[in-house]
Amino acid sequence: MDADFPAWLEPLARLLEPWLPALTITGILMALVSLVAIPWLLIRMPENYFTEGYKPRSNRGPLAWVIWCLRNLLAVVLLLAGILMLVLPGQGLLTILIAIMASTFPGKYRMERAIMRRPGVFAAANWIRRKYRRPPLQHPDDKVRT
Repeated sequence: MDADFPAWLEPLARLLEPWLPALTITGILMALVSLVAIPWLLIRMPENYFTEGYKPRSNRGPLAWVIWCLRNLLAVVLLLAGILMLVLPGQGLLTILIAIMASTFPGKYRMERAIMRRPGVFAAANWIRRKYRRPPLQHPDDKVRT
């Protein structure tokens, strides 16, 4: 290994070395998919998605349960890949964000609202919506319109 490489990381590096090409390709694919997926999701969501007035639909039945399981399984796989990509080649933070968006867990909407309260994120999301001639998203702190 390299002289500057910490000795305590050598076993991990040897373990992950055969996976580097696959993880690099996965990182590139995730970056390309995110270029399509994030705008697609942003233009499909309702304007009030990040406000307190938004209530997600709840489906009942066995098919809804299967979809819920598959969705969260995909989210776990993406989350693990994103965590690995933080130290390996790839779009780690972006993959983690996609995993959060794909998952369902208590507090998810609260966390999404906290992310959208950041001025740069909110402005970028509405910039994408403007490009596709969609009405702007309501800010998470906006009062619910009746």
